[in-house]
Amino acid sequence: MTKQWFISDLHLAIERPHTLTLFEHFLSEFPDPGDRLFILGDLFDVWIGDDDDAELAKRVRTALRAASDRGVNLFIQRGNRDPVMGRRLMRECGAKLLGDCFVTAVAGQQTLLMHGDLLCTDDVEYQKARRRFRNPFFQWFMLRKPLQERRRIVAGYRRRSREVTALKPADIMDVNADTIVRYLDKYRVKQLIHGHTHRPARHEHRLPDGTVATRLVLPEWHEAHATVWMDDGKTLAPLRVDAA
Repeated sequence: MTKQWFISDLHLAIERPHTLTLFEHFLSEFPDPGDRLFILGDLFDVWIGDDDDAELAKRVRTALRAASDRGVNLFIQRGNRDPVMGRRLMRECGAKLLGDCFVTAVAGQQTLLMHGDLLCTDDVEYQKARRRFRNPFFQWFMLRKPLQERRRIVAGYRRRSREVTALKPADIMDVNADTIVRYLDKYRVKQLIHGHTHRPARHEHRLPDGTVATRLVLPEWHEAHATVWMDDGKTLAPLRVDAA
């Protein structure tokens, strides 16, 4: 039976070798040929460009390509940690790059897939930074720099981001309920799946027409285990994946 898999916020980094190994194990053992795997952003903790030649980039490309070659259909969204993932990486992995909002059938219901950062509209400072990093000219300018210089620049961004985040109230960095309803209403769906907040849960939201929509927040990955969500065509349920 063809299945759909939903994961996000792996934050793969060479400094987190067990998470990387867990991801490789998941790809090789769980999705079957014909299945669809959706990665909803932040696959990498940092992605400096599709020309990255570091060990991490090579291992992830290899693992995704192997899954694609055996018939797994790969779909990837950009997250706030990997906004410059591009078509070259998708070609090398055999994946399709999705936009920030993508609608597909999940468990028999039209569903909106997002990374989730667009829903955090209370964090005005972050949304301004997001627009800057997603600006095509900014990305073109950055990607023209040598790899080593990009690594230094990104390390500085990440350090400053951690410092700023530590000072923000937690509720500002969570999703905004009105924004969620606007997206659900705009795309005319009653189900939303996203990551980003690292606050896995099921939520219900009342829409303008009085009906209730469901929002599923995906969990981040950990070193020893991860929770993935699987759709068998009828039900959407969690599945724990342990390290090999």
